[in-house]
Amino acid sequence: MLNMWIRYSPDVDILVIRFREGRPVDSIDIVEGVIAHISEDNKVLEIEILDASKVVDLENITFIG
Repeated sequence: MLNMWIRYSPDVDILVIRFREGRPVDSIDIVEGVIAHISEDNKVLEIEILDASKVVDLENITFIG
């Protein structure tokens, strides 16, 4: 079962998209303010978007599927 979730924290303006459970061992800056957290087996666990309200239309997030 896929346990994906999206969480927005307005107090710190961070959007996190979690793809799978696991403990991150590394992080990669995709672009400024967008960080991929990587597992030991080199899989993306989550993507973190800093200052999310400036780059994401938070009111129009739609789930498909």
